[in-house]
Amino acid sequence: MATIEPIKVAGLKEFRRNLKTINADLPKCIRLANNEVADVVVVWVKDRMEHRTGGAVGTVRASSTQKEVRVKEGRARRPYVPWLDCGGRVGPKRSVQRKFYSDGRYLYPALAANRDLMTDKLADQLIALCRKAGMEVIP
Repeated sequence: MATIEPIKVAGLKEFRRNLKTINADLPKCIRLANNEVADVVVVWVKDRMEHRTGGAVGTVRASSTQKEVRVKEGRARRPYVPWLDCGGRVGPKRSVQRKFYSDGRYLYPALAANRDLMTDKLADQLIALCRKAGMEVIP
């Protein structure tokens, strides 16, 4: 599987702590900002994923906390979605085969293609959050 470096924000822990001193609800907005950034990947994947009924596409979603964000695919009722992404052999006696891509077809390529856009969008979201908190932001 591809090793892709996560996008890290230096000083995020201190930023969250300082937001909490201004207003206890402000750090919760970081999670919403993370979801906005993750939606870039979610939309990219949903536009490109193969679909017959739309069930697999419907399982691609963002999941975030104040510290991190993830894009997930598949659910208990749609366990085949990771197979659609990476391929391999499944089924009785591994009889169903799909060409294997260790980097996947959707998630990792989406992250690689949109990394700069996601970084810029995260910066914009955090600046907007600072302004919402009443801070002056000097670019």
